[in-house]
Amino acid sequence: MQKQNTLAGSFTLEGKGLHTGLDIQITFNPAPENHGYKIKRTDLEGQPVLDALAENVETTQRGTVISKNGVKVGTVEHAMAALYALGVDNCLIEVNAPEFPILDGSARYYVENIQRVGLTEQNAYRDYYIVKHKIEVKDESGASLMLLPDDNFSANVLVSYDSPVLSNQYATMNDLSEFPTEIAASRTFVFVREVEALLQNNLIKGGDLDNAIVIYDQKISQESLDKLADMMGLPHKNVQDLGYINNKPLVFDNEPARHKLLDVIGDLALIGKPIRGRIIATHPGHGINNKLARVIRKDIRLNDVQAPVYDPNATPVMDINRIRELLPHRYPFLLVDKIIEIGQTHIVGVKNISVNEPFFQGHFPEEPVMPGVLQIEAMAQTGGLLVLNTVDEPERYSTYFMKIDGVKFRQKVVPGDTLILRLELLAPIRRGISTMKGYVFVGDKLVSEAEFMAQIIKNK
Repeated sequence: MQKQNTLAGSFTLEGKGLHTGLDIQITFNPAPENHGYKIKRTDLEGQPVLDALAENVETTQRGTVISKNGVKVGTVEHAMAALYALGVDNCLIEVNAPEFPILDGSARYYVENIQRVGLTEQNAYRDYYIVKHKIEVKDESGASLMLLPDDNFSANVLVSYDSPVLSNQYATMNDLSEFPTEIAASRTFVFVREVEALLQNNLIKGGDLDNAIVIYDQKISQESLDKLADMMGLPHKNVQDLGYINNKPLVFDNEPARHKLLDVIGDLALIGKPIRGRIIATHPGHGINNKLARVIRKDIRLNDVQAPVYDPNATPVMDINRIRELLPHRYPFLLVDKIIEIGQTHIVGVKNISVNEPFFQGHFPEEPVMPGVLQIEAMAQTGGLLVLNTVDEPERYSTYFMKIDGVKFRQKVVPGDTLILRLELLAPIRRGISTMKGYVFVGDKLVSEAEFMAQIIKNK
């Protein structure tokens, strides 16, 4: 289990806004545990704060715009990608404008400053969104994003344009550790043929040949090029050949595809949790990126907690023999078969439900259902093992439950089910008293839950 991180110090950047053209100052600050990413508009009365979450995305035209109660902040995706990729879980961002500065059109300067100030590990554990089955979204343009199970976060991006300069490209990132060197410096891009329409839509007022890759893929007159330069307040540039006309050469041959991968990361950072899964993105854009992020956010809201990953082939942390040494329970009341994961504040146990369980003889024998109170007991025994794991010579102690609250039964447990029992401490153990939250899963489905208070007592 990895712990959450925040910045070890604050840093400030200054630059102009891509769409507004404003001079902008932005500051990234450390934030407490479970804070997530929040954005404060320091230029507005009351300095309102926005949660950087997918459901708060208002528009996705040439950038991701977060909005709530009429307060907006745009072009957030590059900063979000940098925070996410470098493992920053909690950050308060202060900005004095309705968008983030574009800087050089990449995430490079965000990454360099995060690396400069460093990270501070916090006490709370990271809550991952673990991809357990394929999730796919598509749109009418042919774009699609597919999210597949994987041990870490990785991404493949494919882009295709009807352009002699930029036709087909792909980019791959196998691990987030590659982001600073392989992805972060990739800049946003625009086709010259799109510029006039964007300007007419009140966009890219701050765009220039230093903060974007500019692709000249259709011949137009020098007079038209000069007109576009005048509209953007830029010097005239004599262009003869098709190609890239920005001032700085490409950082990578496939820089546009890498930038699209950067955007995918930044937009998915708005789910509020790190992801364990592989993204395969075909013709991605901010709109479809947000569509996938909203699907994930809906899943997170519908499921209070994700089911732990259970690999029956993995060696247990505690087998039944060790459990019998620690718990005084015996047949027919020992209701945990093995422990597959244990940390300072959580534990995951397994109970296999057989038709031979003695309670099925009298509890709805014609339609055998595991009694809810025994699910609670299974949680209690698993939680007891967590508490015993905190003391020396645990064999000399027992745990006694003092209170049970918030019990919910969501669906039946029947023969053939395998219960995955997850218990986590709600607060540090003090004077032998612990409070815990317990969940019981069958597969990915939550079947019951409860809160417990227990006391650990030395055996006489």
